[in-house]
Amino acid sequence: MRNDLLGALAAIVGEKNVLAGEREAAPYLTDWRRQFSGPAACVVRPASTAEVSDAVRLCAQAGVAIVPQGGNTGLVGGSVPTGARPEIVLQLGRMNRIRALDTLNDTVTAEAGCVLADLQRAAEEAGRLFALSLAAEGSCQIGGNLATNAGGVNVLRYGNARDQVLGLEAVLPDGRVWDGLRGLRKDNTGYDLKQLFVGAEGTLGVITAAVLKLHPKPTASATAWIAAEDPARVVALLGHIRAACGDRLSAFELVSRNCVDAVLAHRQGIADPLPARQAQWFVLAQLDDSGTHSALGARLEQAIAEAIERSIARDAAIAKNEDQRRRLWSIRESIPEAQFTNVKHDVSVPISRIPAFVERCGAALGRAFPGEPVYCFGHVGDGNLHYNVGRPALVARRDEVNRIVYEAVDALGGSISAEHGLGQLKRDEIARHKPAIELELMRAVKRALDPQGLMNPGKVL
Repeated sequence: MRNDLLGALAAIVGEKNVLAGEREAAPYLTDWRRQFSGPAACVVRPASTAEVSDAVRLCAQAGVAIVPQGGNTGLVGGSVPTGARPEIVLQLGRMNRIRALDTLNDTVTAEAGCVLADLQRAAEEAGRLFALSLAAEGSCQIGGNLATNAGGVNVLRYGNARDQVLGLEAVLPDGRVWDGLRGLRKDNTGYDLKQLFVGAEGTLGVITAAVLKLHPKPTASATAWIAAEDPARVVALLGHIRAACGDRLSAFELVSRNCVDAVLAHRQGIADPLPARQAQWFVLAQLDDSGTHSALGARLEQAIAEAIERSIARDAAIAKNEDQRRRLWSIRESIPEAQFTNVKHDVSVPISRIPAFVERCGAALGRAFPGEPVYCFGHVGDGNLHYNVGRPALVARRDEVNRIVYEAVDALGGSISAEHGLGQLKRDEIARHKPAIELELMRAVKRALDPQGLMNPGKVL
């Protein structure tokens, strides 16, 4: 890249916020799992929407591509450059202000670089709940969460990231700013433009701020670790607890025995909640509501007792205090790091078809790769399973494993990416699973908004 362009970018954001040296730029050029990496001419760190706009306009005039980046915690290589053409990384971490928090409208307006945990904390201090919650919340940023339509553990009750958004501010590929920061719950005036950018992984523009929904802060919670015989009973248990507890059910996480064993081997200080009952499947369920912990706990305990009586569940451990609740959640949260290197999948199927998927896919993998373990866990309440296969050596045969898993997903009307997005990892694979007309429509939107193809090239399409 020409030195005059680097100088012009430095004039916009300040010289210290243009990282062009190999060592200082390196952390932004590789994803956190070290699966994807590519060179960039520099990393640009703007501090305002105006600086983003000026930087994008400058790059558009020079024909230089832009890779928007938040916390760089993604799992599909969507936030790092490919190196296929001249690119800069536009790192938004300095744009971390909360612009407004309206408790009467139950909204918060936050810039793209706000760390998710900080946003949750600000809502809590105001007596509210920001519902998006996921494992990387201590480092992921809300702009990236929206760009990837992040999911997490509360989707069952509150929906995905796109369901948390009322308004959006975005910088278009030519540098113009679209100010759609409206905190309206009803606005029936044409296309819902904000939803074009949510889930687009930065390929249509740069999200710079958003108006997000807040919810009443629960005053009580109840958490249980429940053993079940098989996935069919897990799905039946979901229906039973929802019928008994209604919308109080905020999380319903599936955990296989292999996952529990991996966590126990990986982390000291974590105990098996049901050591005497070696079931193959477990559920981590949580209720949240107003009122008292004891009343809500009694409601959950009664629902579980009825489930055991009906042979839907086998046994359960119910948290009696906050420390026990955290210990149960630490098992679920430790699963990804406990089996870090294998063939990972983020898939979804209709909830009713989860048992068929687990049975069909497990049998096919067992025939193809005898003895290789399957680590199945995830958000069964919304049909999203993280289905990770094998030991590290199996990664070399990723394509063979993927073919088996994705065939089962397709046969059951599912998706090969439930919440992680496509990025680089699944960019080519998606062409084998989406109808041609869907891809044609996606490309038409891309051409309309980004005719030069400058926004995050090599991702999604």
